[in-house]
Amino acid sequence: MDGEALAQFIRREVPDWDDEVVATARFKAFSGQRSDWEPRYQFWRDLILRIARRFGLLLIEPSQVTKEWFNRGGLTPLCIDHVLSLMYDEGDILRKADLGDPSSGRLSQILRKVRLLVVRPSSTEAVLEDSVVVAALLKEKACEVLNVLSESSWTSSCIVTRRRFREICGGPDEESIILSYLSGCRKAQYLSVHKKELIEGVKVSLTAAAVSTITSLDHDVLHLIWTMEKLQQQLDLIDQRYEKTRSLAAASLKSGNKKVALRYARELKLASESREKCATLLNRVEEVLQIISDAESTKKVSEAIQIGARAIKENKISVGEVELCLEEIDESIDFQKQVEKALESTSSGRFDDEDVVDEFRKLELEVGKEHSQIGNQTDNAANEAEESESAASLADAFSNLKLAVGASEELGHDRAPRASEEEHKNLRLEAEAA
Repeated sequence: MDGEALAQFIRREVPDWDDEVVATARFKAFSGQRSDWEPRYQFWRDLILRIARRFGLLLIEPSQVTKEWFNRGGLTPLCIDHVLSLMYDEGDILRKADLGDPSSGRLSQILRKVRLLVVRPSSTEAVLEDSVVVAALLKEKACEVLNVLSESSWTSSCIVTRRRFREICGGPDEESIILSYLSGCRKAQYLSVHKKELIEGVKVSLTAAAVSTITSLDHDVLHLIWTMEKLQQQLDLIDQRYEKTRSLAAASLKSGNKKVALRYARELKLASESREKCATLLNRVEEVLQIISDAESTKKVSEAIQIGARAIKENKISVGEVELCLEEIDESIDFQKQVEKALESTSSGRFDDEDVVDEFRKLELEVGKEHSQIGNQTDNAANEAEESESAASLADAFSNLKLAVGASEELGHDRAPRASEEEHKNLRLEAEAA
């Protein structure tokens, strides 16, 4: 881990890191009751965990934490030892030695756990003398490894070589820690085969259930998987050598050295034959593994049928009820297949241009009819509104006319003469025009 990057990260996480007064208070040793220094302990604990997560430090050296991580001009916190001890007691960090050896048997692992419970060393001494593991990151990393294995296997468990498991974990140290943790959780188990050389592997449970016990078939599968990986490595080497030889042969031809080019051509022929043989062997191994996988699936199906038959007998279900249930299942499956075929035909169907043009014209006619209907309805509504407005204005005019006539009559017959018929006609015409 880069010291400069660590210092920048701490300053981003702790804005007042360079404040001398605050730093002096933080760097003091814990004294008094826990309630007095609990906030400082939570500060250092959270900061250590954030640093480990930011830089992906699954394994931490306590000496680096106490002497290098928080060094400010030669001054280091006097409470870090105490902080690491409390983190170990509370389960935030684990000793690497507490995880044990994953290659040991189940009995030895149980005895080791009992010994740790009976004879537990002082927490401060235990933490400072050994590397520690961040518990939260260990759980997350173990889940990531299981997810990677689940993506490449559809069975409830899988077997991988230890080399492959090490690649997934990210290194030998991480592989040992994660395998020890999964073994303690009964999610993985170490196995080995002694042939011409020691072949090591891991059997991992990909479900919530614990990993099953190791069988002779598991050892055979491990040997086949190891052979397949070796053949794949050999193929890669042959391909690299072939490309290199081919480039040398081309260079020799360009330079006019036909003898050397002919020698490289023979090497290319030998490499091609070797690759063909190696590929044939690899295909045979893959076929055997596929047969074993199919046999395991068939075995599980047979076991499921037996369990179903036993459940039918225990629950006293008649054969007719079972047949009826099976018929319903078949009908639902057939219906689902019909739906899938219809969707496929719809998605993958092709149409001629004439059919598309005809369909487009029909659509235009339908849209035109809808617009015309909407237009007629709009025109009718507008006409009705105009008629109602004219009727209302006509009524107002007549009412005004009556008011005017009444007012003139109230003024008296002597002072205002009665309107003639011609004047009435003129008023009526004005009202209608209004």
